[in-house]
Amino acid sequence: MTTIEKPQKAMTKYVVTYGCILVVAALQFIITYLYASSPELWSRLLFLAIVEAVLAVLFFMHLWMENRRLLWSVALVMLFLLITLQYGWTDSFRVLHGVPWAAQSGAK
Repeated sequence: MTTIEKPQKAMTKYVVTYGCILVVAALQFIITYLYASSPELWSRLLFLAIVEAVLAVLFFMHLWMENRRLLWSVALVMLFLLITLQYGWTDSFRVLHGVPWAAQSGAK
């Protein structure tokens, strides 16, 4: 009997985690339609996206079972990669400085 109960207990944990991720996704959808100002909307959605990503990484990639050093090293490396990739795209310079050819095409 104990071998049957153990997989059900593990499955329950994953179903609850998946349900939490679905609730966070539903909250993102609801918050989007509340007509908040742009900075407020951005900060709320970013916070919920981080919570959703942390849940997915910890439970579905089984990082919650690993030691703390591995968890922090993975988190710091991923944060560094995301930050450097964000400013490494050529499109990010266009967003910062505007499109130089937009004024020329509009004048013709």
